[in-house]
Amino acid sequence: MQAGCTGCRSKADTFDIAMAFQPIVDAETGRPFAYEALVRGSNGEGAYDVLSQVTPENRYAFDQQCRVTAIELAVAAGIIDTGARLSINFLPNAVYSPVACIQLTLKTARATGFPPDRLIFEFTENEEMADTSHVKTIVETYRKMGFATAIDDFGAGHAGLGLLAKFQTDLIKLDMDLIRGVDTSLPRRMIIESVVRLCENLGITVIAEGIETVAEYEALRAIGVRYIQGYLLARPGFRTLPEITLPGGSIAAAA
Repeated sequence: MQAGCTGCRSKADTFDIAMAFQPIVDAETGRPFAYEALVRGSNGEGAYDVLSQVTPENRYAFDQQCRVTAIELAVAAGIIDTGARLSINFLPNAVYSPVACIQLTLKTARATGFPPDRLIFEFTENEEMADTSHVKTIVETYRKMGFATAIDDFGAGHAGLGLLAKFQTDLIKLDMDLIRGVDTSLPRRMIIESVVRLCENLGITVIAEGIETVAEYEALRAIGVRYIQGYLLARPGFRTLPEITLPGGSIAAAA
């Protein structure tokens, strides 16, 4: 345990990174519910170029640096005035102690003036988890500290409904492969409807990601999905909060 916490604080491994921000849109208001921080190289290089440098030995430092960079750049881009939340991807396998490993994040939030209760921490179920009970502890600890958590890429990867049965996050993000073509696929529509109803009963907010067409957007809205993320509404803005273009061509201001 102690060695892991030392690794989290180590300055030996640093990454040349920045962030792009993509809004998660409240379709009922047209305004940003949150902005997801997406890792990029400092000159805009794609996520793969950065993530390919992450190893089991340096992922602790990488996770910590991503949290700090996301908060600092989001605040610099003007997120505080929008009222939106900030969603940060994290690596569950890089968290040894939920309380100890969150301290740098809290310090950064205080230094930048970002309200900690507007933080969302999302993890992908595509990452194989060594210990789901540990992930459950992280989720429960973060909730007690006032943070929200989300499962990204829900419907793909290692876990799916089995993971949701073990613990419940505040939000889930439906995987784009499940979303694609929902307007023309009855099985996809029925699956999404079932997940939405299930999450309503569990008190979990559903976000649909990867929306690219008006038809997909309208099908999801008909099902009852309120929160939408995808190129149809806004592409990620490198170091900026991009404008939101609603179906029909109207533009919603970020602030």
